[in-house]
Amino acid sequence: MDAVLLSRIQFGLTAFFHFFFPPLTIGLAALLAFIEYKHWRTGKKVYDEMSRFWTKLFVACFAVGVASGITMEFQFGTNWSEYSKFVGDIFGAPLAAEGVFAFFLESTFIALLIFGRERISAGLRFFAALMVALGSSLSAFWIIVANSWQQTPAGFKVEGGRAILTDFAAAVFNPSTIPRYLHTLDGAYITGAFFMMAISAYLLLKKKRVELARHSLKLALVVALVASLLQVFLGDIHAKQVAETQPAKLAAFEGLWETKKQAPLLLIGIPAPAQERNLLEIGVPGALSWLAFGDPQAEVKGLKDFPREERPPVAASFYSFRLMVVLGSFFAVLLLWALWLLYRGKLYEHTFTLKALLWSLPLPFLANELGWMAAEIGRQPWIVYGLLKTQAAASPLPAGQIMLTILAFVLIYSFLFGMLVYLIRRIINKAMAEDVQEVK
Repeated sequence: MDAVLLSRIQFGLTAFFHFFFPPLTIGLAALLAFIEYKHWRTGKKVYDEMSRFWTKLFVACFAVGVASGITMEFQFGTNWSEYSKFVGDIFGAPLAAEGVFAFFLESTFIALLIFGRERISAGLRFFAALMVALGSSLSAFWIIVANSWQQTPAGFKVEGGRAILTDFAAAVFNPSTIPRYLHTLDGAYITGAFFMMAISAYLLLKKKRVELARHSLKLALVVALVASLLQVFLGDIHAKQVAETQPAKLAAFEGLWETKKQAPLLLIGIPAPAQERNLLEIGVPGALSWLAFGDPQAEVKGLKDFPREERPPVAASFYSFRLMVVLGSFFAVLLLWALWLLYRGKLYEHTFTLKALLWSLPLPFLANELGWMAAEIGRQPWIVYGLLKTQAAASPLPAGQIMLTILAFVLIYSFLFGMLVYLIRRIINKAMAEDVQEVK
Protein backbone atom coordinates (compact mmCIF):
# COMPACT_ATOMS: atom_id res chain seq x y z
CA MET A 1 0.00 0.00 0.00
CA ASP A 2 0.97 3.65 -0.41
CA ALA A 3 3.01 4.94 2.54
CA VAL A 4 1.24 8.32 2.58
CA LEU A 5 -2.16 6.62 2.69
CA LEU A 6 -1.00 4.40 5.55
CA SER A 7 0.31 7.43 7.46
CA ARG A 8 -3.05 9.11 6.99
CA ILE A 9 -4.84 5.99 8.24
CA GLN A 10 -2.56 5.81 11.26
CA PHE A 11 -3.03 9.45 12.20
CA GLY A 12 -6.76 9.19 11.58
CA LEU A 13 -6.97 6.14 13.83
CA THR A 14 -5.06 7.72 16.70
CA ALA A 15 -6.89 11.04 16.40
CA PHE A 16 -10.27 9.30 16.22
CA PHE A 17 -9.57 7.34 19.40
CA HIS A 18 -8.04 10.29 21.26
CA PHE A 19 -10.91 12.60 20.38
CA PHE A 20 -13.31 10.51 22.45
CA PHE A 21 -11.72 11.87 25.62
CA PRO A 22 -10.95 15.64 25.50
CA PRO A 23 -14.60 16.65 24.90
CA LEU A 24 -15.74 14.28 27.65
CA THR A 25 -13.24 15.50 30.24
CA ILE A 26 -13.77 19.17 29.35
CA GLY A 27 -17.51 18.77 29.83
CA LEU A 28 -17.18 16.73 33.02
CA ALA A 29 -14.66 19.20 34.47
CA ALA A 30 -17.15 22.06 34.10
CA LEU A 31 -19.92 20.00 35.70
CA LEU A 32 -17.61 18.98 38.55
CA ALA A 33 -16.73 22.60 39.22
CA PHE A 34 -20.42 23.45 39.56
CA ILE A 35 -21.01 20.47 41.87
CA GLU A 36 -18.11 21.52 44.09
CA TYR A 37 -19.49 25.06 44.15
CA LYS A 38 -22.88 23.77 45.31
CA HIS A 39 -21.24 21.67 48.02
CA TRP A 40 -19.20 24.67 49.19
CA ARG A 41 -22.20 26.99 49.32
CA THR A 42 -24.85 24.59 50.67
CA GLY A 43 -22.86 21.99 52.61
CA LYS A 44 -25.32 19.30 51.47
CA LYS A 45 -24.04 15.75 51.65
CA VAL A 46 -25.47 14.82 48.25
CA TYR A 47 -23.12 17.24 46.47
CA ASP A 48 -20.13 15.74 48.24
CA GLU A 49 -21.27 12.25 47.14
CA MET A 50 -21.75 13.50 43.59
CA SER A 51 -18.30 15.05 43.56
CA ARG A 52 -16.59 11.87 44.78
CA PHE A 53 -18.44 9.69 42.28
CA TRP A 54 -17.97 11.85 39.19
CA THR A 55 -14.35 12.70 40.04
CA LYS A 56 -13.47 9.00 39.92
CA LEU A 57 -15.04 8.65 36.48
CA PHE A 58 -13.38 11.87 35.30
CA VAL A 59 -9.92 10.71 36.37
CA ALA A 60 -10.28 7.36 34.59
CA CYS A 61 -11.24 9.08 31.32
CA PHE A 62 -8.57 11.77 31.72
CA ALA A 63 -5.82 9.18 32.12
CA VAL A 64 -6.73 7.37 28.88
CA GLY A 65 -7.02 10.69 27.07
CA VAL A 66 -3.49 11.68 28.10
CA ALA A 67 -2.05 8.31 27.08
CA SER A 68 -3.66 8.40 23.64
CA GLY A 69 -2.75 12.05 23.02
CA ILE A 70 0.97 11.55 23.54
CA THR A 71 1.27 8.99 20.73
CA MET A 72 -0.64 11.28 18.38
CA GLU A 73 1.76 14.17 18.90
CA PHE A 74 4.82 11.98 18.23
CA GLN A 75 3.48 11.26 14.75
CA PHE A 76 4.16 14.83 13.65
CA GLY A 77 7.84 13.96 13.79
CA THR A 78 7.74 10.32 12.75
CA ASN A 79 5.13 10.23 9.98
CA TRP A 80 4.79 13.89 8.97
CA SER A 81 8.34 15.25 9.04
CA GLU A 82 7.88 17.43 5.94
CA TYR A 83 4.84 19.00 7.55
CA SER A 84 6.80 19.56 10.77
CA LYS A 85 9.59 21.26 8.82
CA PHE A 86 7.12 23.57 7.11
CA VAL A 87 5.05 24.59 10.16
CA GLY A 88 7.49 23.99 13.05
CA ASP A 89 8.12 27.68 13.68
CA ILE A 90 4.37 28.24 14.10
CA PHE A 91 2.97 24.91 15.27
CA GLY A 92 5.40 24.54 18.17
CA ALA A 93 4.26 27.68 20.01
CA PRO A 94 0.62 26.68 20.70
CA LEU A 95 1.63 23.11 21.56
CA ALA A 96 4.19 24.42 24.05
CA ALA A 97 1.60 26.82 25.49
CA GLU A 98 -0.84 23.94 25.85
CA GLY A 99 1.68 21.99 27.89
CA VAL A 100 3.01 24.84 30.04
CA PHE A 101 -0.11 26.92 30.66
CA ALA A 102 -2.89 24.33 30.45
CA PHE A 103 -1.86 20.71 30.98
CA PHE A 104 0.26 21.40 34.06
CA LEU A 105 -2.49 23.54 35.57
CA GLU A 106 -5.06 20.83 34.96
CA SER A 107 -2.84 17.98 36.20
CA THR A 108 -1.73 19.80 39.37
CA PHE A 109 -5.24 20.48 40.57
CA ILE A 110 -6.50 17.04 39.55
CA ALA A 111 -3.85 15.64 41.89
CA LEU A 112 -5.10 17.96 44.63
CA LEU A 113 -8.68 16.74 44.14
CA ILE A 114 -7.59 13.11 44.25
CA PHE A 115 -4.94 13.04 46.97
CA GLY A 116 -5.77 16.12 48.99
CA ARG A 117 -9.55 15.86 49.13
CA GLU A 118 -9.69 15.02 52.84
CA ARG A 119 -7.09 17.65 53.76
CA ILE A 120 -8.59 20.75 52.14
CA SER A 121 -11.72 22.78 52.74
CA ALA A 122 -14.83 22.72 50.55
CA GLY A 123 -13.92 26.17 49.23
CA LEU A 124 -10.47 25.05 48.20
CA ARG A 125 -11.96 21.96 46.57
CA PHE A 126 -14.18 24.23 44.50
CA PHE A 127 -11.15 26.33 43.53
CA ALA A 128 -9.23 23.17 42.54
CA ALA A 129 -12.15 21.92 40.43
CA LEU A 130 -12.46 25.35 38.82
CA MET A 131 -8.77 25.29 37.91
CA VAL A 132 -9.19 21.83 36.38
CA ALA A 133 -12.07 23.14 34.27
CA LEU A 134 -10.05 26.22 33.29
CA GLY A 135 -7.00 24.11 32.45
CA SER A 136 -8.97 21.72 30.26
CA SER A 137 -10.60 24.63 28.41
CA LEU A 138 -7.23 26.35 27.91
CA SER A 139 -5.77 23.09 26.65
CA ALA A 140 -8.56 22.86 24.08
CA PHE A 141 -7.95 26.48 23.06
CA TRP A 142 -4.28 25.98 22.21
CA ILE A 143 -4.93 22.76 20.33
CA ILE A 144 -7.70 24.49 18.37
CA VAL A 145 -5.29 27.36 17.63
CA ALA A 146 -2.79 24.94 16.09
CA ASN A 147 -5.42 23.13 14.06
CA SER A 148 -7.21 26.33 13.02
CA TRP A 149 -3.97 27.73 11.64
CA GLN A 150 -3.93 24.74 9.27
CA GLN A 151 -7.44 25.68 8.17
CA THR A 152 -6.98 29.45 7.83
CA PRO A 153 -3.26 30.32 8.11
CA ALA A 154 -2.39 33.89 9.14
CA GLY A 155 0.47 35.89 10.70
CA PHE A 156 3.29 34.26 8.71
CA LYS A 157 5.52 34.46 5.66
CA VAL A 158 7.02 31.62 3.62
CA GLU A 159 10.81 31.77 3.58
CA GLY A 160 13.22 29.03 2.56
CA GLY A 161 10.37 26.56 2.12
CA ARG A 162 9.12 27.12 5.68
CA ALA A 163 6.31 29.12 7.25
CA ILE A 164 7.91 31.74 9.50
CA LEU A 165 5.88 33.37 12.27
CA THR A 166 5.61 37.15 11.81
CA ASP A 167 2.60 38.06 13.96
CA PHE A 168 1.83 35.82 16.96
CA ALA A 169 -1.55 37.42 17.68
CA ALA A 170 -2.67 37.10 14.05
CA ALA A 171 -1.60 33.44 13.97
CA VAL A 172 -3.38 32.65 17.25
CA PHE A 173 -6.55 34.55 16.39
CA ASN A 174 -6.67 33.50 12.76
CA PRO A 175 -10.11 33.71 11.10
CA SER A 176 -11.30 30.27 12.23
CA THR A 177 -9.92 30.05 15.79
CA ILE A 178 -12.77 31.59 17.78
CA PRO A 179 -15.69 30.08 15.79
CA ARG A 180 -14.10 26.63 15.93
CA TYR A 181 -13.16 26.92 19.60
CA LEU A 182 -16.65 27.95 20.70
CA HIS A 183 -18.24 25.26 18.54
CA THR A 184 -15.90 22.59 19.92
CA LEU A 185 -16.17 23.72 23.53
CA ASP A 186 -19.95 23.70 23.39
CA GLY A 187 -19.83 20.19 21.92
CA ALA A 188 -17.70 19.17 24.90
CA TYR A 189 -20.33 20.44 27.34
CA ILE A 190 -22.96 18.41 25.48
CA THR A 191 -20.75 15.31 25.63
CA GLY A 192 -19.98 15.60 29.35
CA ALA A 193 -23.63 16.27 30.15
CA PHE A 194 -24.85 13.27 28.12
CA PHE A 195 -22.30 11.06 29.88
CA MET A 196 -23.62 12.23 33.26
CA MET A 197 -27.24 11.83 32.14
CA ALA A 198 -26.71 8.32 30.80
CA ILE A 199 -25.06 7.01 33.97
CA SER A 200 -27.61 8.79 36.16
CA ALA A 201 -30.41 7.24 34.11
CA TYR A 202 -28.81 3.82 34.58
CA LEU A 203 -28.70 4.29 38.35
CA LEU A 204 -32.35 5.37 38.39
CA LEU A 205 -33.37 2.38 36.29
CA LYS A 206 -31.56 0.14 38.79
CA LYS A 207 -33.03 2.17 41.68
CA LYS A 208 -29.57 2.71 43.19
CA ARG A 209 -28.04 5.91 44.59
CA VAL A 210 -31.33 7.58 43.71
CA GLU A 211 -30.70 10.98 45.30
CA LEU A 212 -27.25 11.28 43.70
CA ALA A 213 -28.69 10.20 40.34
CA ARG A 214 -31.62 12.63 40.49
CA HIS A 215 -29.46 15.65 41.26
CA SER A 216 -26.92 14.62 38.61
CA LEU A 217 -29.56 14.02 35.96
CA LYS A 218 -31.26 17.35 36.58
CA LEU A 219 -27.97 19.27 36.40
CA ALA A 220 -26.77 17.46 33.27
CA LEU A 221 -30.13 17.82 31.52
CA VAL A 222 -30.17 21.60 31.95
CA VAL A 223 -26.56 21.95 30.79
CA ALA A 224 -27.09 19.63 27.81
CA LEU A 225 -30.24 21.43 26.69
CA VAL A 226 -28.73 24.93 26.95
CA ALA A 227 -25.57 23.78 25.15
CA SER A 228 -27.54 21.97 22.42
CA LEU A 229 -29.69 25.01 21.67
CA LEU A 230 -26.65 27.29 21.79
CA GLN A 231 -24.90 25.03 19.29
CA VAL A 232 -27.41 26.09 16.63
CA PHE A 233 -26.07 29.67 16.80
CA LEU A 234 -22.42 28.70 17.23
CA GLY A 235 -22.66 26.28 14.31
CA ASP A 236 -24.16 29.03 12.18
CA ILE A 237 -21.29 31.40 13.04
CA HIS A 238 -18.77 28.70 12.17
CA ALA A 239 -20.55 27.89 8.89
CA LYS A 240 -20.43 31.56 7.84
CA GLN A 241 -16.69 31.59 8.56
CA VAL A 242 -16.21 28.47 6.41
CA ALA A 243 -18.22 30.07 3.60
CA GLU A 244 -15.95 33.10 3.72
CA THR A 245 -12.55 31.42 4.07
CA GLN A 246 -12.96 27.86 2.70
CA PRO A 247 -15.57 27.97 -0.07
CA ALA A 248 -14.59 24.58 -1.50
CA LYS A 249 -15.28 22.96 1.87
CA LEU A 250 -18.71 24.62 2.06
CA ALA A 251 -19.55 23.44 -1.45
CA ALA A 252 -18.59 19.88 -0.50
CA PHE A 253 -20.68 20.06 2.70
CA GLU A 254 -23.69 21.14 0.70
CA GLY A 255 -23.20 19.09 -2.46
CA LEU A 256 -23.20 22.28 -4.55
CA TRP A 257 -21.65 21.68 -7.98
CA GLU A 258 -22.61 24.83 -9.89
CA THR A 259 -21.97 28.37 -8.70
CA LYS A 260 -25.40 29.81 -7.98
CA LYS A 261 -27.29 32.77 -6.70
CA GLN A 262 -30.22 31.73 -4.49
CA ALA A 263 -28.24 28.55 -3.74
CA PRO A 264 -30.47 25.85 -2.24
CA LEU A 265 -29.92 24.17 1.11
CA LEU A 266 -30.25 20.45 0.46
CA LEU A 267 -32.51 18.58 2.86
CA ILE A 268 -31.93 15.31 1.01
CA GLY A 269 -29.17 14.63 -1.47
CA ILE A 270 -27.06 11.88 -3.03
CA PRO A 271 -23.79 13.25 -4.46
CA ALA A 272 -22.20 11.52 -7.45
CA PRO A 273 -18.68 12.98 -7.59
CA ALA A 274 -17.66 11.01 -10.68
CA GLN A 275 -20.53 12.60 -12.60
CA GLU A 276 -20.14 16.01 -10.95
CA ARG A 277 -23.80 16.15 -9.99
CA ASN A 278 -26.30 14.92 -7.42
CA LEU A 279 -28.41 11.89 -8.23
CA LEU A 280 -31.12 13.18 -5.93
CA GLU A 281 -31.61 16.59 -4.38
CA ILE A 282 -34.47 18.12 -2.45
CA GLY A 283 -33.70 21.54 -1.06
CA VAL A 284 -34.94 24.97 -0.06
CA PRO A 285 -34.11 27.58 -2.73
CA GLY A 286 -32.02 30.49 -1.45
CA ALA A 287 -31.59 28.98 2.02
CA LEU A 288 -27.88 28.21 1.61
CA SER A 289 -27.18 31.72 0.30
CA TRP A 290 -29.01 33.19 3.26
CA LEU A 291 -27.33 30.95 5.85
CA ALA A 292 -23.86 31.49 4.40
CA PHE A 293 -23.98 35.22 3.64
CA GLY A 294 -27.19 36.57 5.19
CA ASP A 295 -28.68 37.25 1.74
CA PRO A 296 -30.92 34.77 -0.15
CA GLN A 297 -29.67 36.33 -3.43
CA ALA A 298 -25.96 35.88 -2.59
CA GLU A 299 -23.77 33.88 -4.93
CA VAL A 300 -22.27 30.67 -3.53
CA LYS A 301 -19.33 29.04 -5.31
CA GLY A 302 -19.85 25.52 -6.57
CA LEU A 303 -17.32 22.71 -6.74
CA LYS A 304 -16.86 23.09 -10.48
CA ASP A 305 -15.23 26.47 -9.82
CA PHE A 306 -12.28 24.61 -8.29
CA PRO A 307 -9.79 22.33 -10.09
CA ARG A 308 -10.58 18.64 -9.58
CA GLU A 309 -7.30 18.11 -7.76
CA GLU A 310 -8.20 20.81 -5.21
CA ARG A 311 -11.69 19.59 -4.35
CA PRO A 312 -12.33 17.82 -1.03
CA PRO A 313 -13.68 14.25 -1.03
CA VAL A 314 -17.31 15.22 -1.61
CA ALA A 315 -19.26 12.20 -0.35
CA ALA A 316 -17.33 11.92 2.94
CA SER A 317 -17.64 15.67 3.59
CA PHE A 318 -21.32 15.78 2.63
CA TYR A 319 -22.49 12.85 4.73
CA SER A 320 -20.34 13.48 7.82
CA PHE A 321 -21.57 17.07 8.00
CA ARG A 322 -25.21 16.09 7.58
CA LEU A 323 -25.12 13.28 10.11
CA MET A 324 -23.62 15.69 12.64
CA VAL A 325 -26.52 18.12 12.05
CA VAL A 326 -29.09 15.31 12.31
CA LEU A 327 -27.64 14.20 15.65
CA GLY A 328 -27.68 17.76 16.95
CA SER A 329 -31.36 18.04 16.05
CA PHE A 330 -32.09 14.74 17.78
CA PHE A 331 -30.38 15.96 20.95
CA ALA A 332 -32.57 19.07 21.07
CA VAL A 333 -35.80 17.07 20.63
CA LEU A 334 -34.86 14.42 23.22
CA LEU A 335 -33.73 17.00 25.77
CA LEU A 336 -36.82 19.19 25.36
CA TRP A 337 -38.98 16.11 25.94
CA ALA A 338 -36.96 15.18 29.03
CA LEU A 339 -37.24 18.74 30.36
CA TRP A 340 -41.02 18.60 29.92
CA LEU A 341 -41.11 15.39 31.94
CA LEU A 342 -38.89 16.98 34.60
CA TYR A 343 -41.24 19.97 34.79
CA ARG A 344 -44.20 17.61 35.27
CA GLY A 345 -42.33 15.62 37.92
CA LYS A 346 -42.32 12.40 35.89
CA LEU A 347 -38.79 12.15 34.50
CA TYR A 348 -37.19 10.06 37.25
CA GLU A 349 -39.77 7.28 36.89
CA HIS A 350 -40.28 7.49 33.11
CA THR A 351 -38.60 4.25 32.03
CA PHE A 352 -38.74 4.87 28.27
CA THR A 353 -37.03 8.28 28.51
CA LEU A 354 -34.43 7.04 30.99
CA LYS A 355 -33.58 4.22 28.59
CA ALA A 356 -33.43 6.70 25.71
CA LEU A 357 -30.96 8.85 27.66
CA LEU A 358 -28.90 5.77 28.53
CA TRP A 359 -28.74 4.42 24.99
CA SER A 360 -27.99 7.88 23.58
CA LEU A 361 -24.63 7.85 25.39
CA PRO A 362 -22.52 7.11 22.25
CA LEU A 363 -24.25 9.73 20.10
CA PRO A 364 -22.46 12.92 21.28
CA PHE A 365 -19.14 11.12 20.82
CA LEU A 366 -20.23 10.19 17.29
CA ALA A 367 -21.30 13.79 16.61
CA ASN A 368 -17.87 15.04 17.73
CA GLU A 369 -16.09 12.56 15.49
CA LEU A 370 -18.31 13.45 12.52
CA GLY A 371 -17.60 17.14 13.06
CA TRP A 372 -13.87 16.44 13.18
CA MET A 373 -14.12 14.34 10.01
CA ALA A 374 -16.07 17.04 8.20
CA ALA A 375 -13.53 19.70 9.18
CA GLU A 376 -10.43 17.68 8.30
CA ILE A 377 -11.69 15.86 5.20
CA GLY A 378 -13.21 19.11 3.95
CA ARG A 379 -9.74 20.73 4.10
CA GLN A 380 -8.23 18.17 1.75
CA PRO A 381 -6.15 17.94 -0.37
CA TRP A 382 -4.40 20.54 1.80
CA ILE A 383 -2.75 19.80 5.13
CA VAL A 384 -2.16 23.58 5.43
CA TYR A 385 -4.93 25.20 3.46
CA GLY A 386 -3.67 26.72 0.21
CA LEU A 387 0.00 26.24 1.17
CA LEU A 388 1.01 22.60 1.60
CA LYS A 389 -0.70 19.52 0.25
CA THR A 390 -1.06 16.40 2.39
CA GLN A 391 0.73 14.28 -0.21
CA ALA A 392 3.86 16.43 0.15
CA ALA A 393 3.85 16.50 3.95
CA ALA A 394 4.56 12.87 4.82
CA SER A 395 7.82 11.29 5.95
CA PRO A 396 9.64 8.96 3.52
CA LEU A 397 8.91 5.80 5.52
CA PRO A 398 8.62 2.18 4.36
CA ALA A 399 4.98 1.13 4.11
CA GLY A 400 5.65 -2.07 6.07
CA GLN A 401 6.83 -0.15 9.14
CA ILE A 402 3.74 2.04 9.11
CA MET A 403 1.46 -0.99 8.80
CA LEU A 404 3.18 -2.61 11.75
CA THR A 405 2.63 0.45 13.94
CA ILE A 406 -1.02 0.64 12.86
CA LEU A 407 -1.55 -2.92 14.07
CA ALA A 408 0.27 -2.11 17.32
CA PHE A 409 -1.92 0.95 17.89
CA VAL A 410 -5.08 -1.08 17.28
CA LEU A 411 -4.03 -3.60 19.91
CA ILE A 412 -2.91 -0.98 22.45
CA TYR A 413 -5.98 1.20 22.03
CA SER A 414 -8.29 -1.80 22.21
CA PHE A 415 -6.64 -2.73 25.50
CA LEU A 416 -6.91 0.83 26.82
CA PHE A 417 -10.57 1.07 25.85
CA GLY A 418 -11.31 -2.30 27.44
CA MET A 419 -9.59 -1.22 30.65
CA LEU A 420 -11.54 2.04 30.69
CA VAL A 421 -14.87 0.24 30.28
CA TYR A 422 -13.85 -2.12 33.07
CA LEU A 423 -12.92 0.78 35.38
CA ILE A 424 -16.14 2.68 34.65
CA ARG A 425 -18.25 -0.40 35.36
CA ARG A 426 -16.28 -1.08 38.53
CA ILE A 427 -16.76 2.49 39.80
CA ILE A 428 -20.50 2.34 39.08
CA ASN A 429 -20.94 -1.12 40.59
CA LYS A 430 -19.04 -0.07 43.71
CA ALA A 431 -21.30 2.96 44.08
CA MET A 432 -24.38 0.74 43.78
CA ALA A 433 -22.94 -1.73 46.29
CA GLU A 434 -22.39 1.09 48.78
CA ASP A 435 -26.04 2.01 48.32
CA VAL A 436 -27.03 -1.56 49.25
CA GLN A 437 -24.86 -1.40 52.37
CA GLU A 438 -26.50 1.88 53.41
CA VAL A 439 -29.95 0.33 53.00
CA LYS A 440 -28.94 -2.67 55.12
